[in-house]
Amino acid sequence: MSDMTTPRWLKRLGSSLLLSGQTVAALAYGHWGGSETLTQMHIAGPDSFLVVLLVGVAAGTVFNVQVASELTDLGAGEAVGGMLAVGLAREIAPILSAVLITGKVATAYSAELGTMAVTEQVDAIKMLRTDPVQYLVVPRVVALLVMTPLQTLAFFMVGMVSGTISCAEYYGIPPAVFWQSVREWMDPTDVPAMLCKGIVFGLVIALIACGWGLSTRGGPREVGTSTTGAVVMTLVLLALVNVGLTQIFFG
Repeated sequence: MSDMTTPRWLKRLGSSLLLSGQTVAALAYGHWGGSETLTQMHIAGPDSFLVVLLVGVAAGTVFNVQVASELTDLGAGEAVGGMLAVGLAREIAPILSAVLITGKVATAYSAELGTMAVTEQVDAIKMLRTDPVQYLVVPRVVALLVMTPLQTLAFFMVGMVSGTISCAEYYGIPPAVFWQSVREWMDPTDVPAMLCKGIVFGLVIALIACGWGLSTRGGPREVGTSTTGAVVMTLVLLALVNVGLTQIFFG
């Protein structure tokens, strides 16, 4: 009989799950990363906000190009605002923000930690009797737990503003009618649910990126492989987690 070997991605996924437990334990004991957390928040926040805002503007405008024209032709133009708000809050803003953060931040985290792993810097940290999880992982997890929902909210707000302007300019829908539709369509729990999605997505992104980075073995070439693998696994998990959260919040 040939030996059954566990796929490497499955081992890495297991190490990421183990990392999540260690991170929660560190947070429970009050280890929040200190000044390093602020540094990682700057990387995950201001350095990424511009991309998120630009895509938010495009999302709000493109939605109107596709939907507002059809509804206006059907005499239902007053419903555009509500449809845009519900679509952005429940799905578009959380998942697109998470995808953008994955491309911008998760790649940086995985590459940085992967480089530290293959150059034995992580081993040096252990020799100094410093916990790599507290020193390397916790600041990155906390940064994304804070910045992902904030960027999701920014995406939503910019999308709504761009939707309001494009509706008024191209389809003659007054802003008052647009926002009245928003108030009628949106549920009070839509925004809190959107922020909860952002928090969960931020946790997934941080843990997979850090797990793949710290489990990098070999030479510099493996750093690129780990980074690519981290992005692919993160996107797959985001899609699966999004299905589950959508069922919980809106099912």
